[in-house]
Amino acid sequence: MSEILIAAGHVVPGDGSPELAGSDVLVERGVITAVAPGLSAPPGATVIDAAGMVVMPGLVDGHRHVWQAPLRGTGADMTLPDYLGTLLGPILAAYTPADAELATRLGAAEALDAGITTVFDWSNTTTTAAHTDAVRDAFAAAGIRAVVGHVHPDHEAFARRIARGPATVSAGLAILGIEYGDRGETERAIHASRGLGLPVTMHAGGPAVRALHDAGLLERHVHLVHLNAVTAGDAKLLAGTGAGVTVTPVVEATMGHGASAYGRLHDAGARPGLGTDVVVNAPADLFEPLRDTLRTERLRTGAMPPAAGVLAAATVDSARAIGLDHLVGTVCVGKHADLVLLRGLPRPGAAAAVVAATPSDVDTVLVDGRVVKRAGRLLDHDLSALRRAGRELARRVLG
Repeated sequence: MSEILIAAGHVVPGDGSPELAGSDVLVERGVITAVAPGLSAPPGATVIDAAGMVVMPGLVDGHRHVWQAPLRGTGADMTLPDYLGTLLGPILAAYTPADAELATRLGAAEALDAGITTVFDWSNTTTTAAHTDAVRDAFAAAGIRAVVGHVHPDHEAFARRIARGPATVSAGLAILGIEYGDRGETERAIHASRGLGLPVTMHAGGPAVRALHDAGLLERHVHLVHLNAVTAGDAKLLAGTGAGVTVTPVVEATMGHGASAYGRLHDAGARPGLGTDVVVNAPADLFEPLRDTLRTERLRTGAMPPAAGVLAAATVDSARAIGLDHLVGTVCVGKHADLVLLRGLPRPGAAAAVVAATPSDVDTVLVDGRVVKRAGRLLDHDLSALRRAGRELARRVLG
């Protein structure tokens, strides 16, 4: 893996420390080894001129159903019952392993194009060994960092299948959870995930927090998604356990889940992350969820919380929510080089990135020290071709 010097960029560390104008980031063997102005490029290193650009942590999508990438925009008016009865019914059943692979490659490519370097995939398609292998291989080929939350109840065997991929692709458990599924199965899955050292994720409205807490099951490796009905008291319970939480405000509002819990969770110290969730009725990037969160917080509080402070929800806090903050989420020495360079902002910085950036502003993307997008173009994917193939898949399964 070649050494890379990202030169003279506006570095947004993402850990609360000051932004660093005109600074360099040195990457060696996939890891950040220095962040400072005036660094010298080692012999043979690739130099990326980042003058005038934001250099920031790669965005971390804490909750996404990646298999739905070919169906983008097809559920604009879907309610949650519509979604459950249609998407998770006949459409999901129509997906072959080849469909799962194509959909995952498309979803991963769209994520990378938008500066998302890590995704937690709540993978409804991992119902068979063949589907699971297809999803794993697609993420490996895409070059994105991914946690595959598999749904098959044979947790250990399916986790081993996913582990056959590269280190950037890891396993998690995706379960119905205590609000939507069997309590006993939820408890067994949480115990199994603890034994396997894997995260376990579930959708939840709010009551799950106290139920899991009272059962002694709200632990660091447990990850809850949505929590639109969580109370302030239960938000404090959650924060005290260190369990992860991800909100998906755009989909939650569009589909009628309820008001985002971000503010209640943030006030309680829970540090929620952000996710895109489903692209059938939401954009495939995290810039819109960031802006939605900022707007909602300013309306909720009647104040002006700084725009720059929201960025952490899509970087380090999102990484923490899915158990990867020891690897990614900040631009600092020792972290893996999952980085994004944004162009076109006259006053580069975290605040401008939150309020104004779009996928078209993503100039360069690195995952684990490997450049996957450069000068606004994906290097390993023909996104137009993937989208054409995805439209054919959509026509077939929707028909």
